[in-house]
Amino acid sequence: MSAVLEAAALGKRYRRKWALSDCTLEIPDGRVVGLVGPNGAGKSTLLNLAAGLLAPSTGSVSVLGQPPAANAEQLGRVGFVAQDTPTYSRLSVADHLTLGARLNPNWDSSVAARRIARLNLDTGQRAGKLSGGQQAQLALTLATAKRPELLLLDEPVASLDPLARREFLQTLMEIVAEDGVSIVLSSHLVADLERVCDYLIVLIDSRVRLIGDVEELLGSHHLLVGARRDTSTLPSDQTVISASHTDRQSTLLVRTEAPIHDPHWTVERVSLEDLVLAYMSPTTERVIHDRPTLGIRR
Repeated sequence: MSAVLEAAALGKRYRRKWALSDCTLEIPDGRVVGLVGPNGAGKSTLLNLAAGLLAPSTGSVSVLGQPPAANAEQLGRVGFVAQDTPTYSRLSVADHLTLGARLNPNWDSSVAARRIARLNLDTGQRAGKLSGGQQAQLALTLATAKRPELLLLDEPVASLDPLARREFLQTLMEIVAEDGVSIVLSSHLVADLERVCDYLIVLIDSRVRLIGDVEELLGSHHLLVGARRDTSTLPSDQTVISASHTDRQSTLLVRTEAPIHDPHWTVERVSLEDLVLAYMSPTTERVIHDRPTLGIRR
């Protein structure tokens, strides 16, 4: 399987501050990729480097087998919606479509017109008068009507209300079904990612902490609940990702490819949110002391 985006020891520095450093990853073709991580992890910087809006300070990045923004043809193969879903407030919806057609040699007017009609947008309306959700949909229309092979989305739904988010993600799935485009979607809203993404990257301090097919990752992680136990006594093929303990009970998130047969544990399925938060947690072990029972005698 070919990669749509590859980074090797990729870094971007602003004076003395590194926004991204030593980032290495490979994203396969034909996937909807969720890119998650805490603030300052380097997600936006990575997407801007991939879009060709920034130049690396160190390392390399390749998009669809070429350097980002290498030429006009390469620019046409990548769509990008920045974090603030930028549109021109004084231009009408029709003006945006005209601008898109003039700037993109592979512009598909029928795709743009169909999406605008489906969204019920008034083509004479200025973008500045549109709702946040409508502006995000307009920006997505501009990015997709250029017929890209790869679509990069940086927190496109962060400021939208739940209904607008749902409509935006539904449109995104229609684009995937109709055009087969690969997507990298950065978001803090893990529930939204769980609805649309089939591949996951957890980026922390510029480094990839977790990467892979969502179903495979969920299948190889397990939540273990049982009587308190020292994690050092676990089998060597069980990697503890996070652990919390009370005086009587241990709750562990472990990664293993082998089945867990130990009757000591109750084994529960892990949600995507549990998985992401465990890898993002700054500590791996927590101790929570049981509260004393008050007013009850046995």
